[in-house]
Amino acid sequence: MTHDVIVALAVLGVVGQVLGAGLLLIGALALVGVRGPLRALRSGVEGYELWLAFVVAAIATGGSLFFSEIAHFVPCELCWYQRICMYPLFVTLLVGGLRKDREVYAYVLPPAIIGTGFAIYHTQLQAFPQQHGPFCKGFDPCTVRYVWEFGFVSIPFMSLAAFAFIITMMVALRGARNDDVESEDFEESAPDDELSLSGQGVS
Repeated sequence: MTHDVIVALAVLGVVGQVLGAGLLLIGALALVGVRGPLRALRSGVEGYELWLAFVVAAIATGGSLFFSEIAHFVPCELCWYQRICMYPLFVTLLVGGLRKDREVYAYVLPPAIIGTGFAIYHTQLQAFPQQHGPFCKGFDPCTVRYVWEFGFVSIPFMSLAAFAFIITMMVALRGARNDDVESEDFEESAPDDELSLSGQGVS
């Protein structure tokens, strides 16, 4: 049973990274002027960014608790740093979703970006465990692979996938919010423009 859950979480981690790679490709295409895929993506997730990020944060939080409380994997120092960044996101995104707060990205992005940094370092540390970094200790070394599915999926790899997805959703939310603000500004300025044009016509 435990192994089945680990494999399921590993699969979710791989899916998350594949989605992340796809999103990076879409972003790169947009930078060179190919904006069709980006528009399609934004229209597909628009209005659901907060809840998609919340679901991923909930799975990541529940998964980490499963690893320590049920599978009895001892979290290392780097694991705890990632948990410190992830656990508040679960609550923040839930409250933001319930309140429909489109400014919540301002509170979510900083810890998510910091957690991503720790996850990247930890992922490569477990991929190349011969390293001896400042976080590795004898009684709970950060290089121990409690999970190593498909030859590359570790616990920090799953953490990295979760943080990357949450960041992507927050960037999408910020973009949608900015578009709304620009649209509102345009609508507010339109009557003045119309009055100006009508005035020119009379004169």
